[in-house]
Amino acid sequence: MPNAHASLTYLALGDSYTIGEGVPAHERWPMQYVAALRKSGEHIADPQIIARTGWTTDELSAAIDTAKAHGELHAGYDLVTLSIGVNNQYRGRDIANYRKEFSALLERAIALARGRHDHVLVLSIPDWGVTPFARSSGRDRAQIARELDAFNAAAEQICTAHDVAWMDITPLTREAGAEPAMLADDGLHPSGAMYARWVELITDTLP
Repeated sequence: MPNAHASLTYLALGDSYTIGEGVPAHERWPMQYVAALRKSGEHIADPQIIARTGWTTDELSAAIDTAKAHGELHAGYDLVTLSIGVNNQYRGRDIANYRKEFSALLERAIALARGRHDHVLVLSIPDWGVTPFARSSGRDRAQIARELDAFNAAAEQICTAHDVAWMDITPLTREAGAEPAMLADDGLHPSGAMYARWVELITDTLP
């Protein structure tokens, strides 16, 4: 990841997991990631976040278009993170559609990072099927897991083809994602404690 003495810029793209649905702003994983980078000596600004609960790949792309049209984006960022796809799966969209739209979003993320693929980080989709919300929804949790595995496999393959860092946080959500302390009050989204585990994995894994 970038290392410089000047204040670095960071753009976080995603959905409810990036915006931190149900947790205070400082407990969002991008904010916790910035805090960890600062602790390690990086000079980095708070993240600019383009994310909203419920967004799918096409909705995130449209939001980037809107932000660009309104002059809300920098010419380029030192770090761009991307986490998207859970709502594609939730709404029953097919893998071919996800592959196409995720690939386009990843190319946009690289462009926003001034073409530097090594300054882009992608997080896998958490497995929401382990949560109390999923249990009460009546949906097949094994099917949710299978579909998310397929979506994640497609995204990882695309990241590998573009030489972009891929962070698989899905096992963490399967191991502890049903624990009350790891959940926000809605019984679906992660708590700040779970996001802290994501950030710990990222900082322990990336150089």
